[in-house]
Amino acid sequence: MLKIGTKVRFLNDVGGGVVTGFQGKDVVLVSDADGFEIPTLIKDVVVVETDNYDKHPAQAADKSTQAAPAAQPATHTSVRQALAHTDSPDNDEPETDVADLTLTYRPMAQTRRGADQLCALLAFVVDPKMPADGEPAFDVYFINDCNYYLHFTLLTHHDDVCQLLADGEVMPHTKQHLATLHRADLALWEKLTCQALAYKREKAFKPKPAAHVPLRIDGKRFYRLATFQSSPYFTAPAYLCHVLRDDAPVHEPDIDAEALHEALHTHPATHAATFTSTATKAAPTPGKQSKPGVVEVDLHAHALLDTLVGLEARDILDYQLKVFNDTMRAHLKARGTRIVFIHGKGDGVLRHALLSALKQRYASCHVQDASFREYGFGATQVTIA
Repeated sequence: MLKIGTKVRFLNDVGGGVVTGFQGKDVVLVSDADGFEIPTLIKDVVVVETDNYDKHPAQAADKSTQAAPAAQPATHTSVRQALAHTDSPDNDEPETDVADLTLTYRPMAQTRRGADQLCALLAFVVDPKMPADGEPAFDVYFINDCNYYLHFTLLTHHDDVCQLLADGEVMPHTKQHLATLHRADLALWEKLTCQALAYKREKAFKPKPAAHVPLRIDGKRFYRLATFQSSPYFTAPAYLCHVLRDDAPVHEPDIDAEALHEALHTHPATHAATFTSTATKAAPTPGKQSKPGVVEVDLHAHALLDTLVGLEARDILDYQLKVFNDTMRAHLKARGTRIVFIHGKGDGVLRHALLSALKQRYASCHVQDASFREYGFGATQVTIA
């Protein structure tokens, strides 16, 4: 018969205690050794006469005749003991610092509509941390301005051998810092070759040919403030060298300043005199349509620029190529149109640059020498196909 103060043990669990009250007809409150009152069904407790609640009295009576059992894990007769055992320092597992975990997250590559044509640049940026009275420093970056991943290698040449300067993978529309240079280091970067392989991750893409682009970095340009201009890629002034543009490598031609000066100031009419005795024609103005279906563009420096003061051969050639490309893009849809680019004879630097650009970007157009009678050796005719 259960009553308050009766000692009981749990029938289906380890432990027991003293009856302290009743909840209804079927539930008894059992207080354990730590004072917790545990509601238990009356049918699930057994009256005992000992404080050892772990075993049945019959088993306790026979324990003297039984062999000592093997050591068992400690049992707990109360919630407090179980919590204390769980919080024991002996059971604590070593904690792992989040900073030591391996980074497996890969950010999603950015894409931009209309940017599936390869475009890559080398950038030399004036270091904003440079003291005003200190040695200038330049940060070198590889810029990927297209929707493709670019894996690149940058090599420098010395005699017949080359040395790896930098390599890596650059995500779409991002840039990677390569080095910080002083003017004394520029000699190593004067003659470079950039190799690049384009691809996309986790999606189908149109394959692009591997690029092998020789580059010339003119160290003299780093001594002129006008070399470093604002750009959409940096907040500080930067000198940008294109490696890939419109899927094509941008080859930098070797330039002889004296030969280029002669080529720029040699009028085509002086060469026409050797082929005809007729009066020489006046120099056509850029973009002038002298006859139906024919567009004449004079690329001589004096026809394009009001003054050459402060400009070097490289600057003039860059502007002439810009006029050439602008003209080609303006007439690409006018099939059958003939464009005559008047570049002069000279040493052939400008003509070589035009032919190289035509081969790389406008391969579908027909290219030939313009009429010797009208232009001498100094003009190239392009027919839009």
